[in-house]
Amino acid sequence: MRAASVTGARGVSLTEWPFVTMVNLRVDPGSEAADRIGKTLGAPLPRRCGHTTASGPHTVVWLGPDEWLVLSQADAPTVAAELREALGSDPGSVVDVSANRTTLELSGPSARQVLEKGCPLDLHPRAFGPGRAVSTTVGPVAVLLWQVEDAPTYRLFPRSSFADYLARWLIDAMSEYRGPVVP
Repeated sequence: MRAASVTGARGVSLTEWPFVTMVNLRVDPGSEAADRIGKTLGAPLPRRCGHTTASGPHTVVWLGPDEWLVLSQADAPTVAAELREALGSDPGSVVDVSANRTTLELSGPSARQVLEKGCPLDLHPRAFGPGRAVSTTVGPVAVLLWQVEDAPTYRLFPRSSFADYLARWLIDAMSEYRGPVVP
């Protein structure tokens, strides 16, 4: 991935962030348990499609009306245990899914154009910007796509078994930015 990086005005790079803590959370968003979980995370659970909330080492990504993915820099067993404690005996689930996906980061001035080659979403800043995250496809691979910052920087969360294929697909899509601009 490092060798595929492109520098300059049309730059784009791809890196992997292995071993990110990921905890799947299911709970009624209007419940007291959801409030306790929000307090445990330091931020309320996002309530709308595409929204995220963040506090300290945690980012919470909306996956569905009663489902979220907690991404964290903290230890997975600790995060899962704290969320299970906050859930208590209320209906819901907390599952450590850290081994289920990996994290690829695509960044640089041409990152959006690379993604647009195989992503059906409108990634223009007026429609998709920093803090937005949705489930989609890039090429033929299902991913959770999160725009981290305006630079732009995107994090893609494919299933681990598809990560190598997706990385190769992205590297191929990046290759044209190495050459001169064709008028």
